Amino acid sequence: MDGTETRQRKPEELALPHAFSPGRLSGASEDGFPSVSESHRVVSKPLGSEFSRETALSIGLQANTGQIDDTQEQHRVISSNLALIQVQATVVGFLAAVAALLLGAMSREELDFVKVELLCASSVITAFLAAFALGMLMVCIVIGARKLGVNPDNIATPIAASLGDLITLSILAFVSSFFYKHKDNRYLSLLVCISFTALIPLWVLIVKQNPPIMRILKFGWFPIILAMVISSFGGLILNKTISKQQFQGMAIFTPIICGVGGNLVAIQTSRISTYLHMWSTPGVLPLWMKQYWPNPCSTFCTSEINSISARVLLSLVVPGHLIFFYIIYLVEGHLVPQSKMFVVFYLLASLMQVTILLYLAEVMVRLTWHQALDPDSHCIPYLTGLGDLLGTGLLTLCFLINWLLRSEAGLDDISDPASGPP
Repeated sequence: MDGTETRQRKPEELALPHAFSPGRLSGASEDGFPSVSESHRVVSKPLGSEFSRETALSIGLQANTGQIDDTQEQHRVISSNLALIQVQATVVGFLAAVAALLLGAMSREELDFVKVELLCASSVITAFLAAFALGMLMVCIVIGARKLGVNPDNIATPIAASLGDLITLSILAFVSSFFYKHKDNRYLSLLVCISFTALIPLWVLIVKQNPPIMRILKFGWFPIILAMVISSFGGLILNKTISKQQFQGMAIFTPIICGVGGNLVAIQTSRISTYLHMWSTPGVLPLWMKQYWPNPCSTFCTSEINSISARVLLSLVVPGHLIFFYIIYLVEGHLVPQSKMFVVFYLLASLMQVTILLYLAEVMVRLTWHQALDPDSHCIPYLTGLGDLLGTGLLTLCFLINWLLRSEAGLDDISDPASGPP
């Protein structure tokens, strides 16, 4: 049986052939980093057998193992990926500042060049420091997960997404405060912008050590920029609603519904990517995944490992949100809508968001894999951006429907007893 025949049979039907080297660095879904297709060097325990043994319980608790055992290969991959992140962070930092300024100018019809320099400098430094901190954290998590025998797909992605906002906002608050105190020294902001721009050629030289990562640097900009644009629409929705009385409390729930949806779909995307790296080659879909637009039932209702993981992730939505809901009630109870109907609408919106995202993950991974693109680099930005947009939009509908129902019942000015969470 040759390798092609092996890849075209369902993984449940066979063990991983000895000729297959699972140690190849095939993407963020296996080792936490983008695709490295040339590496068939490290031979260790068969990854496919571990993948096929995953159950719903093991997926819910952690799952299987990634492989970057070779020390020299680790250093090469880590350095090139950190350099790639710094290039992307610097460029995206500038773009984010420009986008924020343009949106502000459109809404307020003003453009202050002092604020332009301050915002650009703050964005670039924040992006640089946050990317470096998260990059090093991901390196530690992936390598630690490898040594402990757990699956980075299930822990690295949500940790990065969860801590990403916290770390970024914390750094941004500190950096922007510093520049605001020194706003009279205009040369400081300009010098920072020029200095970080001058570092880009150095990062590019480091990235060139790894050709597959260099390919991402050349062709991976569109997903990141488009995802930023998609997320911005969610921000516009939030900006238009957050100050209105009927949407009071929306600012607290928005990061939760967006974060949970983004985390869960990122996990599923990385898992499907790992699955394809194990059982096929870029550009070639396995026979049982040839359909680009699969039936939703096949995404959620079959016995295949990706369907099982989709069900597990979907089952985490309601209990997870209830926990967050209760914590919000304990901390900011006066901002929580005092209505059981709101809780029902909120949970339905969360389930709808995650269901749509998980199905789109299945579709988008297949399409990008067919185009010989790395799903981790090209799908996760889109899906997390869509998660922000869907989450914000559906949450707005929840608050609006709840306000309309209470208005019709004449309860808009009446507060329920705050004896416990709704």
